[in-house]
Amino acid sequence: MKDQQVEVVAGTHAVARVGGALVVVAHREPDRPTPESTAVRALESLAELVREAAGQAPRGPGALVARQATRWLMKHAERISPGVPIDFGILSAAEHGGVAIFLHGNVTAILAGVAGVEQFRGSDAAFTVDRVAALPARAIALFADDAPGVAPELPAERGIGRLVEGVAQGAGAVVWTDGARSVPAETPVDQPYPLPTARIDPEPREPQAHSETSVHDQDPHHALTEQGDLEAGGTNPAPLPDPDLQARLEATAKATTLVVKVRGFKCARAHPSDPRSAFCTVCGMPVDQTQPIAEVVRPPLGMLVLDDGMTYMLAADAVLGRDPEHSEAAQHRGLVPLKVDDTSGGMSRAHAELHLVNWDVALVDRGSTNGTRTRLPGYRDWIRLTPNQPMVLVPGTEVMIGNRVLRFEAAAPPPFG
Repeated sequence: MKDQQVEVVAGTHAVARVGGALVVVAHREPDRPTPESTAVRALESLAELVREAAGQAPRGPGALVARQATRWLMKHAERISPGVPIDFGILSAAEHGGVAIFLHGNVTAILAGVAGVEQFRGSDAAFTVDRVAALPARAIALFADDAPGVAPELPAERGIGRLVEGVAQGAGAVVWTDGARSVPAETPVDQPYPLPTARIDPEPREPQAHSETSVHDQDPHHALTEQGDLEAGGTNPAPLPDPDLQARLEATAKATTLVVKVRGFKCARAHPSDPRSAFCTVCGMPVDQTQPIAEVVRPPLGMLVLDDGMTYMLAADAVLGRDPEHSEAAQHRGLVPLKVDDTSGGMSRAHAELHLVNWDVALVDRGSTNGTRTRLPGYRDWIRLTPNQPMVLVPGTEVMIGNRVLRFEAAAPPPFG
């Protein structure tokens, strides 16, 4: 399994790749995982177990991993999580080919082959699932279950990066087995914390038959990182801003802000503000957080900045895509259509939705064919969203739909601006 692409799927659990194996541990605590979390401490212990097994049986540690993981459950799991079971799964290479699957608790392994999809659930076993399966033709995935008996569907296509070594936060991960290519060996990540710090390398692509190179075929960490990085040339240049569309969107934002009321504070200039923030959502001035909370008219919660410099103010629920105006979301549910031009063929008509919930902006992929990916500020990892599961955006988060990149920014200027 060392040469296969491993793609992390967005979520809240702990995922690691170590010694060519994949380990997923369910995070059941309310806050995001940290080095002190039970899931991360368990993952660290299991990763060391897998690393030792890979050193002893480099040609196929699967059987040894299963034996050691069973002993770990009997001797060490209770010390890490007294009285609370640890749900985890491990995928590793089997000695005579194939993949060794070890599952305990609410975790699911999914094998996608030519004949269809097969699932193995840790929750169905009296204690553990321990078996060897032939490597499926398309992919094998490992997920922590967020609901009993429910596992995320496999993405429709490969993502743009690979988890090489280390720890990441996610719902699980997919090991793509079709057309696997080996990659040059590199120094693994020695310090995997704080989360997420796993190294994601761009998936190598086959050389193009023609001389032109599209943005989609470039290294995404160079081609898609900052505003303005997309070149004007290539097969899918960023279109120029549409001033008429910008004016319509601004008018929609102004009209919508008059009707939505939420609980919040007011700054010294009487602007409505998020009660969780020490600074005004509108002007950036300090907010007296000792004042009583009251009902206020909610202002725009931020803006999307496209790679061509165009901005969308977010004052109402919206649907993004190449033809969102004719979507069910716009025509029947009243979402504001935000059209994004894209000629790559990778963007759906109604690709993703943005929902304003109290003072948060949540991004939801609505089962688009090619998926929606996000990158948190300060990280190089592009993570694919699980369809229909919302992700709350923080300022600086980048969103990739099709071949276009949008960045979510706060509407207010910096403090004291």
